[in-house]
Order: sequence, then C-alpha cells, then structure tokens
Amino acid sequence: MQLRLKTKPFSFKLNKKLRTSQGLIEKKHGWLLHLANNSDNCGWGEVAPLDHLNLKECDYAIKKLGENLSRDQLEESISSFPPALAFGIGAALEELDYLIRNKNNYNWLKAPDSAILLSPGENLLSEIDNYTRIFKATNSPFTLKWKVGVKSNIEEEKLLAKILEKMPSNAHLRLDANGGWNRRQANNWINYFHQDQRLQWLEQPLPAKDFEGLVELSKQIPIALDESLYLNPSLRNEWKGWQIRRPLLEGDPRILLKELNQKIGHRVISTAFETGIGRRWINHLAALQQNGPTPTAPGLAPGWCPNSALFSNDPEVVWEAA
Repeated sequence: MQLRLKTKPFSFKLNKKLRTSQGLIEKKHGWLLHLANNSDNCGWGEVAPLDHLNLKECDYAIKKLGENLSRDQLEESISSFPPALAFGIGAALEELDYLIRNKNNYNWLKAPDSAILLSPGENLLSEIDNYTRIFKATNSPFTLKWKVGVKSNIEEEKLLAKILEKMPSNAHLRLDANGGWNRRQANNWINYFHQDQRLQWLEQPLPAKDFEGLVELSKQIPIALDESLYLNPSLRNEWKGWQIRRPLLEGDPRILLKELNQKIGHRVISTAFETGIGRRWINHLAALQQNGPTPTAPGLAPGWCPNSALFSNDPEVVWEAA
C-alpha cells in the first residue's frame, strides 16, 4: 500500500516554565504528521521530543522519509526510527487503520482527572492552599506532583513539611527527582514515606543508569521509573513497580496500547506537553489505564499548555493552527 505523508512544524511556549534537576523546559517544538492512503483515509501523528539533540535527529529522519511511502517499508523500519518519530508514524498508522477511530464515529476516550503538577518557586504553597480549598469544598481527593532535586535537600525537606501541613488527609503527593539525587540523598527521604501515607511514590530518584540503587530503594518505598525506561526500554517488560510512560517519547504507541488493552498494571500515563493531536492519544491511554487493574491519576499537567486552537480535539483544526 502506498501512502502520502505531509508534515508541518509547530512551536509554542508553556504557560509556566518547568524547572527540573535536568534543566529548564519553557518551549516545545515539533512536527504534525498527516498520513493518507489512495482512498483518502487518513491518520494524524505528532513528533515532539523534549531535547534539542533529538529534535535534530527527528528533523533529519523526517526529511529522509520523503512524501511517498510504502506501508510495508514503514512497518519494517519503524523500530529503527528515533522514538519520537516512531510515535508519530505509529499513531498515524493506527488511526489510518480505524483501530481507535472508525469512519462513522470517534472512539477516543476522555482522560480521567489528572494529578496536579505544582509550579516551582514561591507560588507553590499558595497554589496548594488554592487546590485544597477547591477540593475540600467537594470532599474530593486529589494528587499533587512536586519536582524535587532542584534546591538543596535541606530547603526541600523544610518545604515538604509545609506542603504536608497544608494537604488534607485524603490527598496524595508524588515526588519526582528526575534522576537528580545520589543514593545518600535519596535515602534521606525514605523515612518521610514511612511516616506519611499521603506520599504515594518517589519518581526516578537516582540517575537512569543506577538500576542497582533503584532496586534497593524499591525494597523500602514505592519507586516509579521514568528516565530509566528510556535509557533501557527492556525495563518496560521487567520492572514490576510503577512505570511513568510518556507515549510521545517512547516509540510506536501501538505497543503501549496493546499492554493497556491486555490490562497490564502499574503504568502511569504522563504528558510531554503535546498539541491536541498527541493529546488525544494521551487522554485515550490514560482512560484505558484508569479502567485497568491499578487505576491511578495520570500526569497531564493541566493548565501548563496554552488555550488555543493548537490544542483542539479536532486534528484538522490543530493542523491549520500550526
């Protein structure tokens, strides 16, 4: 089967700058994909890695693909593509086959309520006060995610005490170090998890390569892997604890879709700040996870992306807005 590929670049600024132990994220750049067959059926994809090196790699690979493609060749080559490009192509092929969408109906699922990604800096505590007031009014539990490893351990330990003081008893807090701690620093935080059940898990506390250290920590408290899964994708099949899965960065999404349809648990769907085209996938996968054996709030970072046509649920509107 012959296919036609169109691409269109996009860029946008986040509403807030995200500072992690690995650096600052304030803009997103990438490409939208439109893949059509001879019957004019089409599928949409998004290619949007987070770092500059992967952007250059995807740029080169997209130009090498050209506009006229063989379906068989795409399927044979997709595993060798940069992961962000493999997501875009796999997403478009899946939609082209009507496995999520069909000719008469859109079967995209709506995302469940997301964990709240806290803003860095001085507004963090007032932000928690605001969310607490909102959720106390409805007596609804909520989940917060806090990026740690940005300041000194002493500063962040003091801040954690203030955060826990403000949080209601039915709320949860996830700590994400983005691989920025060493073993000594990570061990300093273990007691907090033993003392307060509102602490849900510690995400990627150690560098991605320190798998031995991560295993040892996981024997004491819940550990969720993120960066380690991208350094060593085989861990997605081996790690029995929580896995933070960012579909736009990890490759062909049909693999994760199959896992979730098979009710494999301990997956957490997380955003990489995508446009409306990629967000349809994030929402759909998050809904499948919520209906699986280990339901939990996804990490969709509500409020961090602009409110514009680029984030519409209609892919044609997103394409025109890019």
